[in-house]
Amino acid sequence: MPPNTTASTGQQPGKSGRRKGRKARLIVLVLVLALIGGVAYGSYWSISTVRASFPQTEGTLTLKGLSGPVEVKRDTYGIPQIYASSDADLFMAQGYVQAQDRFYEMDVRRHMASGRLSEMFGKSQVDNDEFLRTLGWDRVAKQEYDTKLSATTKKYLQAYAEGVNSYLQGKDGEDISLEYAALGFTNDYKPQEWTPVDSISWLKAMAWDLRGNMQDEIDRALLTSRLGPKQIADLYPQYPYGRNKAIVQEGQYSELAGAFQQGGTNGSSGTNGTSGANGTGGTSTGTASGGSGGSGGSGASGTSGTASGASGTGGTGGTASGTAGLDSQLGGLTRVLDDLPPAVGVNGDGIGSNSWVVGGEHTITGKPLLANDPHLSPSLPSVWYQMGLHCRSVSSTCQYDVSGYTFAGMPGVIIGHNQDIAWGMTNSGVDVTDLYLEKITGDGYLYDGKVKPFRTREETIKVAGGSPKKIVVRETNNGPLLSDRDEELVKVGKKAAVDTAAPDRGDGYGVALRWTALQPGTTMDAVFAMDKAKNWTDFRKAASQFEVPSQNLIYADNENHIGYTLPGRIPLREESDNGSIPAPGWDPEYRWTGYVPQDALPYEYDPERGYIVTANQAVIDPDTYPYTLTADWGYGARSQRITDLIQSKIKDGGKISTDDMRQMQLDNSSEVARLLVPTLLKIDPENKDVREAQKLLEGWDYTQDADSAAAAYFNAVWRNVLKLAFGNKLPKELRPRGQCLWVEPVNTTGPADEAEKVRECGQRDPDRAQPDGGDRWFEVVRKLMDQPDSEWWSTPKVGTRPAAHDRDQLFKRAMIDARWELTAKLGKDIDSWSWGRLHRLFLKNQTLGTAGPGFIQYALNRGPWELGGGEATVNATGWNAAGGYGVVWVPSMRMVVNLGDLDKSKWINLTGASGHAYSAHYVDQTEKWADGELLPWAFSDQAVEKSTSDKLVLKP
Repeated sequence: MPPNTTASTGQQPGKSGRRKGRKARLIVLVLVLALIGGVAYGSYWSISTVRASFPQTEGTLTLKGLSGPVEVKRDTYGIPQIYASSDADLFMAQGYVQAQDRFYEMDVRRHMASGRLSEMFGKSQVDNDEFLRTLGWDRVAKQEYDTKLSATTKKYLQAYAEGVNSYLQGKDGEDISLEYAALGFTNDYKPQEWTPVDSISWLKAMAWDLRGNMQDEIDRALLTSRLGPKQIADLYPQYPYGRNKAIVQEGQYSELAGAFQQGGTNGSSGTNGTSGANGTGGTSTGTASGGSGGSGGSGASGTSGTASGASGTGGTGGTASGTAGLDSQLGGLTRVLDDLPPAVGVNGDGIGSNSWVVGGEHTITGKPLLANDPHLSPSLPSVWYQMGLHCRSVSSTCQYDVSGYTFAGMPGVIIGHNQDIAWGMTNSGVDVTDLYLEKITGDGYLYDGKVKPFRTREETIKVAGGSPKKIVVRETNNGPLLSDRDEELVKVGKKAAVDTAAPDRGDGYGVALRWTALQPGTTMDAVFAMDKAKNWTDFRKAASQFEVPSQNLIYADNENHIGYTLPGRIPLREESDNGSIPAPGWDPEYRWTGYVPQDALPYEYDPERGYIVTANQAVIDPDTYPYTLTADWGYGARSQRITDLIQSKIKDGGKISTDDMRQMQLDNSSEVARLLVPTLLKIDPENKDVREAQKLLEGWDYTQDADSAAAAYFNAVWRNVLKLAFGNKLPKELRPRGQCLWVEPVNTTGPADEAEKVRECGQRDPDRAQPDGGDRWFEVVRKLMDQPDSEWWSTPKVGTRPAAHDRDQLFKRAMIDARWELTAKLGKDIDSWSWGRLHRLFLKNQTLGTAGPGFIQYALNRGPWELGGGEATVNATGWNAAGGYGVVWVPSMRMVVNLGDLDKSKWINLTGASGHAYSAHYVDQTEKWADGELLPWAFSDQAVEKSTSDKLVLKP
């Protein structure tokens, strides 16, 4: 990859990572803080204040509660490897070390998960806390700890908490992190002790960002205000199974055994509509798999139960289309979701992850290679924390020898390898959430013709610098009423037109959420079990406990086996409901009937092709599988590109190396450019400046490198194609905030009149608006390319910009608009254009770095970096085409595990090990990450010792 612009603090490009620059910034920071602190509070901060929270990494410390000495060895990047002689000591030390580096991040995470952000940041977070208290993640986590988790897991969680609290003991906030010193300006917040439930709660927050198709449910309903069923179907095309292969291609579901079995090519097994086996916690039949894919049953396809498309819920008691009250309600819900801070990622069409494994028959080493790079929202510090957990001698009393990535605040390792196996994860995207419309009557809600009372609880939200606020959370038999958390949402369906089978609207409908993560589960048990698994059988057993969030798990071991398994608690629905749109909560036919049995979930083990690719594509072809997993897969652009790269390497007996895997992770090829550029080059623009820009596309290899002018122009054209063809036709609830258009009013009759048009402005956060340009939109445009006269290709004249009435005219208009957009952004001289100048990454502290005073933001934030890659590209530095070109999600880490020699594995993190703003390890990996480099990943005792730069001994 070409070199990238080096980043600095704040918002200005510059140099970073050099001691001289760091020292200068530190002095400036101290001067500013000293001035403010002195003027406002009569005391002065010094360099010692900033450095006070830096961890001790050498020498000896006493840690009460240890049964024996523990060594913490850090390499030159500050990545810790912990050595202990008992499991309890190992996890206690893990808690201590993570708190040293990241306690402020941990503290913010637990306050978010428990709906207590207002305790730290004041009244600005009350609305977020109300919503999070309504979800009740921490309550579920407490139930999980009390009733579900094994005694061993509880012991490890307790040990971890003891380690965190040992670090906190005797420390004031400013001794822990600079951010606490800044918070001291406005409130008297003091960090509290860590609890085991705090660790479990973070799993719920992680699951929220990886929850599946809830946003698609909302969007389909909102689209009905301006689009009809056929148009909505156009925007949610079927998954292209014939072109982009599903993950599982071998094996079949056996009706006789009621389980998924290996053997044979996946293509003749299963029967659509076959009754499912009894699910965990339920005894009713499963749903047919018809419609599983991208369509969600909308439009002309007429999937059972949703024949009216996304315009209504279909079936008995469904609601009609185009309902103003429902639009208002769901639009309000979207605004609440926009305001929530992301836990690990943006939930949308473009987000995803890559993970693939290649068997030894196709590798240089003769043993498997496994790659993983989860795509999540960029954050500072990175959501991931690298570390190794090593028993000096693996035995029944000390069972772990594992290294990889975890989350600060959680014991164990989430992704990585031990001495025998390696594993990676991508989000499966299975549908584990449903929104239900609820008929509210007095103090209850309607269900099956009867009024049932709400389950209620009172929550008190403490507010830093303000008075506490009490709220009442109401729940139906489907889940908490999200509509209670927004003033607009309480006006549920007040003007909604409903069909004759629906109950009278009265004061309106509410919206409740049913979500698998709101039930206690065993995912924490799964983490510890995977960390010590020795083979495929152990791994599958451990994975079966990984209930929420459902993930694609890939596997490799040093005995030359590879595999894939889909775990998770996945609901069964009746055939009339595929989960793609909000359902009528008053109708028992739309209740979940159980869960897909674990034995029935798809998997692969040592497939004949010798490799497995997961990149958020469909798990399995629905024609061969009896259960509906989701109606909203990713569309497989990245997965098929990875597959093509692997096949090109192993063709004619070629072998793949560790560095080949790294290079695949950095692939910048744009598949949509490959589709559109030949047509764009046939267009004859009259304007010479537009023709000049068009020439950039001649001979372009479709690679989106940071220094590519062609990539900059093409992506601007793509953005404008989407805006003209689709974006300007969407309802305001989906368009980016601040984008205002003159449109025909909704819910009117009679002929259109130009004078009657109204001005509507977009309402969605630009990073979440539509069309976002993800691979769903690739598929939408791909299908329309063969329909040059489709109505989608029409757009009106604006000023001197011509109207368009067909595909080529709209493409010409997009080329014109793109030329002048880039002229405004990058200058008229196309020789100065580059994709990286548009496509920049800013790393921001997720609290004070986004909403704090300017000088604090300057102190805590870093960037920009000019990046290559792009949307739905293997090197997925994602951007939202509706909102702009800035990077909104990234490969949050990259790893390649070499099962032939674990010490030759490679890894990298987005930022660094430390959460301390002026630590040498705050962003010391970012430059290499941006350049596509990977760091050595020492695992064996000898390799770790050789790489060690600092050694700390923790003594009882």
